[in-house]
Amino acid sequence: MALPFRLARTAVFAAVCLGLGVAAHMLGGASVPPAAGVWAFGLSFAAAYPLAGRERSLTVILPLLAGLQVLLHLMFSLSHAVLAPDGPAAPQLMAAHLHSGLVPNLGMLITHGWAVALTALWLARGEAALWALLRRLAVRLLVLWLPLLVTPFSTPLCTTEPPILRSAVLRHVVSRRGPPRAVAA
Repeated sequence: MALPFRLARTAVFAAVCLGLGVAAHMLGGASVPPAAGVWAFGLSFAAAYPLAGRERSLTVILPLLAGLQVLLHLMFSLSHAVLAPDGPAAPQLMAAHLHSGLVPNLGMLITHGWAVALTALWLARGEAALWALLRRLAVRLLVLWLPLLVTPFSTPLCTTEPPILRSAVLRHVVSRRGPPRAVAA
């Protein structure tokens, strides 16, 4: 597979994975530092690149996406602890965020599970549609270019003159063009 196509597929997966992680983290009431977002995109890209060489099904996409979402959640939560403001309340803030951010409650787990499952299904269906389109395109191009490849280039492609088109009298033509005819009363 061509490298640009593989890189594009990897970038799409990493962007979707990052978007899901950032959206879930922000809906949970936290913010994502830009540096953590860049590192998260790099992590997602590095994890998806080895698998982007061929078509992948839901059985590969779902565990990869779920594992990356856990890693992104930990990364975003730890980035808050590292970037906590200085001051007398900084250790308590870090401990509170680490306790609430690293140990999710049941509602958060269910919501993340549904989001990961739906996103993985969406990515798997998109993957299947992309590969089906590429296969159809390859067949169409083969059908289009095969006669040119089989025909020797020394002989002309068209050896006979096209027939001269003669006008034919159309016997069964009904002309209904123009205004309606006047009806004699």
